[in-house]
Amino acid sequence: MATVTFRDETATGKPLTEWEVAGLPERMTVRELIRLRVREEVARHNARPSDRFNGLVRPDDAEMELNGYRLREPRRIDWERQAEIAERAFLANGFFVLAGDRQVEDLDEVVDLIADPDLVFIKLVALVGG
Repeated sequence: MATVTFRDETATGKPLTEWEVAGLPERMTVRELIRLRVREEVARHNARPSDRFNGLVRPDDAEMELNGYRLREPRRIDWERQAEIAERAFLANGFFVLAGDRQVEDLDEVVDLIADPDLVFIKLVALVGG
């Protein structure tokens, strides 16, 4: 069994958040890892729903804020819907994932979690006016 560290960083390498998930298989696809990450962050939010969501991708009907998203009202979020949004964002280069020191580029790429237990997620922010 593997323990994986999920870490969010800025494009300049500044760490934002980090947490671990233990008891995982030794190998998982990028798609499975993104879905796992989203399920975990949504479960944390849903345990104490608020009008702020700190996650990988923007929930439906939410506004972007510094380091998170503002919901119109405190509510529970559907993790499967969030996972679909995250998969589309990955394919559209809304964020990228580093496994160890290499960028993974395909949702079906398998990551060896024993060799590369650190996954870094870097969100890309569109430039205003560009």
